[in-house]
Amino acid sequence: MGRLSGKVAVITGAAQGIGKATAALFAGEGARVAVVDIDVAHGEETVAQIHAAGGDAIFLNCDVGIEADCQRMIAETAQRYGRIDTLFNNAYWSAWGSVLEVSPADWDRSLNVMVKAIYLGCRFAIPEMIKVGGGSIISTASVHGLLAAARSAAYEASKAAVINLMREVAVDFGHQNIRANAICPGWIITERGEEGVRRDPESVTRANHMYPIGRPGRPIDIAHAALFLASDESTFVTGQALVVDGGLTVQLQDSLVDRMAEYYRSGGAKR
Repeated sequence: MGRLSGKVAVITGAAQGIGKATAALFAGEGARVAVVDIDVAHGEETVAQIHAAGGDAIFLNCDVGIEADCQRMIAETAQRYGRIDTLFNNAYWSAWGSVLEVSPADWDRSLNVMVKAIYLGCRFAIPEMIKVGGGSIISTASVHGLLAAARSAAYEASKAAVINLMREVAVDFGHQNIRANAICPGWIITERGEEGVRRDPESVTRANHMYPIGRPGRPIDIAHAALFLASDESTFVTGQALVVDGGLTVQLQDSLVDRMAEYYRSGGAKR
């Protein structure tokens, strides 16, 4: 039996990247999975790959920024599988820039997808979890929710909000045996990230120097963290911000400066 045998998981942003890797891993561990995304082609491809590997999954074309779609993704999953044990809030969209550069419309859209969608997912999933005696809510935050980077106002604000929202849900619903945790990844090279690498091939080499573990992350690294939080192995873990960043945030700034100085001295990048 797998670590999630008998469980049902709803995963948003599951057509590619972290969500796709998590959906495949969960299904391989026995979960029945609702793959939720607005990307129909890649979402259906993810489900087909799960089926080919012997797993059970459905695709739901939902925009998590829309309340009715969030309600529908939970209702259809519960109707299909009879229960919901895990909600993994992983959908993403963000504008980039300082508060002077991000338009009010882009600010609203960023927080709608990265914060309000999580509130809505929790709002509709928690009653279903209570029916079956509890569950696990997992949300993708970021190291950007703990520390700040330049020209990332909407992203930083959203990810910090995600961390505290998970803490609040943990406090409010712990007595119903519902756990809520955030995962804080460092740089994870997803399909979207690979496009950036093609534009800037040196970015991976720089990351190899920046990260104490010697490399940037992969979607499966976050999927394994989510698996732990969804499984019965983490029944005493709630309200946490689990950092999965290859050691990036544990080093002092002077250590990071030293690492990058060594990189430039070695001729690792053009100035």
